[in-house]
Amino acid sequence: MRRTLWSLLSLVLVGTPLPAQGLRDKISQLFIFSSGKDPLFLGGTAGSDSATALHADHFVPSANADNGSLISFIGAAISQNVGNLPVSATSGGSTFRFEAGVPVPTSGSPGAVFGERAPTLGRGRVFVGANVNRLHFETLRGVSLHDVEMTFTHENVTGPACDSIVGQSCTPYGVPTHENDVIDLKLALDLDMTITSFFVTFGLLDRVDIGVVLPIVSTSLRGTSFAQIVPFGGTTAQHFFGGTAANPELSTSRFVDGSATGVGDIATRVKVNLMRSERTNFSVLGDVRFPTGSADDLLGAGHIAARGLGILSARFGTFSPHANIGYLFRGGSSQNSAVLATVGFDHVMAPWAAIAVDLVSELQVGESKLRLPGTVTYDLPFRRTVEPTNIPNERDDVINGSFGFKFVTHSGITIVANTLWPLNRGGLRPNVLWTAGLEYNF
Repeated sequence: MRRTLWSLLSLVLVGTPLPAQGLRDKISQLFIFSSGKDPLFLGGTAGSDSATALHADHFVPSANADNGSLISFIGAAISQNVGNLPVSATSGGSTFRFEAGVPVPTSGSPGAVFGERAPTLGRGRVFVGANVNRLHFETLRGVSLHDVEMTFTHENVTGPACDSIVGQSCTPYGVPTHENDVIDLKLALDLDMTITSFFVTFGLLDRVDIGVVLPIVSTSLRGTSFAQIVPFGGTTAQHFFGGTAANPELSTSRFVDGSATGVGDIATRVKVNLMRSERTNFSVLGDVRFPTGSADDLLGAGHIAARGLGILSARFGTFSPHANIGYLFRGGSSQNSAVLATVGFDHVMAPWAAIAVDLVSELQVGESKLRLPGTVTYDLPFRRTVEPTNIPNERDDVINGSFGFKFVTHSGITIVANTLWPLNRGGLRPNVLWTAGLEYNF
């Protein structure tokens, strides 16, 4: 049996991402309307006469950094969330302590699904399993992924050359008048993900468990963008995607799709029981997620993450409440760390069935590193403002409700069925996360 365990561990440790297909790059392609050119490059203008040819670059991120920030926000927000999906609890089924060399049961239920309980497995015992998580992302900070609106603004062109052409200072935003032109873009994304996680926990000592989780992630993406140049004051000659100044094409669209499958972010875990009595237990848990999943293919976060938890659990007959509180550190310049808090219970309804309910929260630490550009203010020909997107600039707190069942078969295999429901709309969220799995304790 131990040879089997070490074989599983070896498989996990040598796991590497499968070849990348660049799903994050495909998101960027939704903003490229001229083949091989930069995002928001106006190909039609570039090919026109010399009077308008200089206008082709006025919206590209290198000319207007806010436009680049708006585009990168979408890719970064998706990448940040796909690597931080919850993993199953470290232990399930029966747990034991040893008294005079004799195993004594310390749990009366098969345990929670995403919440952690304090009892350890017991020296030499093994908990193995696999589950499948399926989700379709629906909203980003409460905005439907089928209805993301973005407004890209013109570069503020300044300098003596502009002053001499216009006949006045170009320093105010809106001089010359065509600086008031904008590109309105509507974005629709379908993002589906399936995570198949294989996990094993081993009772190294009576009070110490170690474990590892190997996720296999499959991600598919379909995206459509529709862009419309909105000329200010009816002028159509300066900015267009195609055609000519006399017959300009002011609208265009892009469609992308793709999929990728590979190893996600592998996690290693250790749990230490510090206090136990007949009714209550207290443990600490630490785990580390390594950036083994390809962030470019939306299979992982791209940076290391580490979690520390304090776990308090109790048992009152067939009712077992638990509470977890801790801290999640995330590496990377665009990811915030978080305070973790989970409360819930599992309850044995019959010898073969138990219900598991949890409130799972992840509260962002500090100001969000995923920043959106602020309101754009034009000075001339009159003072007005433009909002760059309908996505709010807010915290990405995550609060979920977990509701599921565990069914114990005659063979000792536990069947898991669970749903995870968002109770707020921070970050990138599905309407529901479905989980089905098998667990075995021996």
